[in-house]
Amino acid sequence: QVQLVESGGGLVQAGGSLRLSCAASGRTFTNYAMGWFRQAPGKEREFVAAISWGGGRTYYADSVKGRFTISRDNAKNTVYLQMNSLKPEDTAVYYCAADQSFRLVTAENEYGYWGQGTQVTVSS
Repeated sequence: QVQLVESGGGLVQAGGSLRLSCAASGRTFTNYAMGWFRQAPGKEREFVAAISWGGGRTYYADSVKGRFTISRDNAKNTVYLQMNSLKPEDTAVYYCAADQSFRLVTAENEYGYWGQGTQVTVSS
């Protein structure tokens, strides 16, 4: 079992920045691929970014490419999502997820562990 706890969400003006953190506990963090997803009101949850177990490979949704950066610190069992140039359409609950894999994982249904989510609200 892996427990995931997100933090860092909040209210920010358009054009601003936030950094989300996801702290993992319970199992060897380096054995897990990590991802960020988000769910806006009335919409389905969607993929945002993913990072491989060692951090050497990353992948982004087109909607956030060039604005968001995913990273991880395996010594701290934490994955981050740096979000810059935020837009009102980035408003959502952001979830981190873990999959026991050495691959880069982008499909939602491949992730077995999820955090509780953190709210990000971007005002115009």
